Amino acid sequence: MQKTTNKPTLLPRMYCSIFGHDYKITKRVTYHVKEYTCSHCKKQLTTNSNGELVELTPKYKEINAILERVHNSKVERLKEKPVLSSIC
Repeated sequence: MQKTTNKPTLLPRMYCSIFGHDYKITKRVTYHVKEYTCSHCKKQLTTNSNGELVELTPKYKEINAILERVHNSKVERLKEKPVLSSIC
């Protein structure tokens, strides 16, 4: 039985070091926070609190999960709230 690892092979790493990463959005956490993955070497990034791209560590995965839960509950709560018309 062969072990699988998350480390990219030499060819994708070389491609990215020469031509740069090709990041695709893999998850929309909120309107401003997203998670990205390189389509070649599978490197994962996310947006931090300053809007910069940082490596997606377990700490950031946990933060993003909490942010997503809070964001989704807020969106659902706003959908259920009746629209009040202003009386002039």
